[in-house]
Amino acid sequence: MCGINGIVSKKIEDKESMVKSMNHRLSHRGPDDEGIWQEEAVALGQKRLSIIDLSAAGHQPMVSACGRYVLVFNGEVYNFRELRHKFDYPWQSHTDSEVILAAWEKMGPECVKQFNGMFAFAIWDREEQNLAIVRDRMGIKPLYWSLNDNGLFFSSEVRALLASGSVSKNLDEDSVVDFLRYQTVQTPKTILKEVQMLLPGTILNYNLKNNQVSFDTFWSSFDKVKTHNPGSYEEVKQKVRNLFFESVERRLVADVPFGAFLSGGIDSSAVVGAMAKVSNNRIDTFNITFSEDEFSEAPYARYIAEMHKTNHHEIHLKPDDFLHLLPDALSAMDHPSGDGPNTWVVSKMTKEAGITMALSGLGGDEVFGGYAIFNRMAALEKRKALWKLPLFLRQMAGRSLTALKPGVASTKVKRLLEMKDYSFEEAFAISRQALMDPQLEGMLNRKELPVHNPVEWLKKQHLQKEGDVLSRVSVAELTTYMQNVLLRDSDQMSMAQALEVRVPFLDHELVEYVLSLPDDIKRPVTPKKLLVDSMPDLLPDYIVNRPKMGFVFPWRDWLKGEMHNYADERIRSIAQRDMFNEKGVLDIWSRFLKGDASVTFSRVWPLVVLEEWVSGLGE
Repeated sequence: MCGINGIVSKKIEDKESMVKSMNHRLSHRGPDDEGIWQEEAVALGQKRLSIIDLSAAGHQPMVSACGRYVLVFNGEVYNFRELRHKFDYPWQSHTDSEVILAAWEKMGPECVKQFNGMFAFAIWDREEQNLAIVRDRMGIKPLYWSLNDNGLFFSSEVRALLASGSVSKNLDEDSVVDFLRYQTVQTPKTILKEVQMLLPGTILNYNLKNNQVSFDTFWSSFDKVKTHNPGSYEEVKQKVRNLFFESVERRLVADVPFGAFLSGGIDSSAVVGAMAKVSNNRIDTFNITFSEDEFSEAPYARYIAEMHKTNHHEIHLKPDDFLHLLPDALSAMDHPSGDGPNTWVVSKMTKEAGITMALSGLGGDEVFGGYAIFNRMAALEKRKALWKLPLFLRQMAGRSLTALKPGVASTKVKRLLEMKDYSFEEAFAISRQALMDPQLEGMLNRKELPVHNPVEWLKKQHLQKEGDVLSRVSVAELTTYMQNVLLRDSDQMSMAQALEVRVPFLDHELVEYVLSLPDDIKRPVTPKKLLVDSMPDLLPDYIVNRPKMGFVFPWRDWLKGEMHNYADERIRSIAQRDMFNEKGVLDIWSRFLKGDASVTFSRVWPLVVLEEWVSGLGE
């Protein structure tokens, strides 16, 4: 696990010092080693966090045995040992990095289809004068890039690109709207005009000879939503179990101490249970507990820890503790997000306990239908005929509902009823929206809002009609909320502590199989029924039937209490920025403080985060 950087430019003379500045900005990602390789128009840099083969033989940038290719790599290729046996290569290390080089030398870009893992890497072809930048299938590892008159720049983090001094800090105002709608910016865009994020499962090629960028897609979850006859339910359960255990076992390959995040929910309990069964070592588990009992998951996590005899660590957090840590957590946020400090805190405590790699239950909800949106979207699909009614009747029904039962849910139903025609993509986007468009219109100084980014993205993938509805919802979740909120937060907040996080539920073989299953097998009549049925020995009733929480902080109470002054200062500051309407922003804040049911904490917290992040650009 590392941080990588690079520049390809004929115009910039001192690229080496520029990459050194970019490397310095990534010091937290790779405290174990640093490398820079420079030749004519190209400079590549890397900061290394040693996980596999801790020796100096893993130093990067790494040059292939033939001398033609130069690699910088962030991530892990879990099946590198079996791939190693496929290639006749003069090995100099036991790293997965060298396996990537060997595979590329023998097979070219086609080799990426054989990699099982999470990765973002760049390979410079000295002969063809071509830079290939590659991102893993699920988008677990980030890769940002920018192309301007000076050349092409890439990095693991946005702020490292800015450290080059050649990439603009100008905000993309449409992306700011996207952020306020969804608490993130949807790939490939970012919050900055000049910076893009490489799409998952994609290779970017930049050829210096013709100064052109092109893209090749080697994997897409949209292509996997094709149902087939999987056999009996017993056979399906066994297949799911086998794939999951194989995924967990792959992710235990490491030459450093490792552990797991344990919330005591279904997903993290399954991961810890599988780890305990396939590992010969006692597992270290980590759980955050709160003074507020309604938010504490300690009893559930403790139950699983005792069940599997783990070395369990409870991190007890008081509001004052969190308020003390919050500035550091937000300063670690490379790209603004409505979530993230929770991962920063648990990562900090995990790293301080001597752990360098941890497994997470991230992805279980998206793959196995754990969110309420799965049932909601299935219900909407069954009621599509409702949108054949005259629009004015649906508008009347929506107004009546919000008047009788004000709140976030009623507001979203009203917006759904106002759709001209039923659209899976638009219904999904509305269901996932935080601040609704009428609220945003009152907060922003602009005549009209941009189109919904996720709607347009999903439409381009032809998701409307292909596959059963639950698999379509899974793909929509995986390609929006999962990639652009959860995975981005997991990476930036854990790597701020030099902690590698691995996610077994996002093994592409497991994801492909579950996406191909028909709805009647996956329908979540009980929480993640297929997953639970596949692992009854790991998931007792006490865990399965508990209230769903995850790593949730008591934000509502904190923002009205101990954190009020902190949030108030930042919201009043962002309200005065040119693109915002001060009166509208302060009205939203006031309504939250007064307990307006339509303005929950997730509608105001992104404003705090955005102001903190934007103000930090001047540093």
